[in-house]
Formats: sequence, C-alpha cells, structure tokens
Amino acid sequence: MTMMVLLLGIAVLIAAAGLGAVIWAARGGPRWVRGVAKATTVAAEIAASAAKSGGRRGSGSNSADA
Repeated sequence: MTMMVLLLGIAVLIAAAGLGAVIWAARGGPRWVRGVAKATTVAAEIAASAAKSGGRRGSGSNSADA
C-alpha cells in the first residue's frame, strides 16, 4: 500500500514537472525545456490513444456480455 502511494506521488511530481516545462516552453524557455515539453506532449498523446483504444475494447466486450 505504501509503495503504491509512493509511486503515485512520484507520477504526480513527474506530471507536474512536465506541465511546468510545457508552460515554460510556450513562453520561450531554453532548448532543453522545449525538449522536455515535447516529450511530455508525446507521452500525453500516447496515454490518450491508449485510453481510447482500451475504452473501445472494454465497451465492445461489455455489449457482447449483455
């Protein structure tokens, strides 16, 4: 249980740092910040597409079960 809370806290910190990098890059930050912002944006797009594909699979199996 404590390990899960620790991992969740780390994930939240990484997400917050990524958001900060995106905001800083939008205001013209240094080159490394733009790289971190790009990586954050790509990771968000991958997570969103995985969530969408997982939702389609889940709803398809639910309708078959009903």
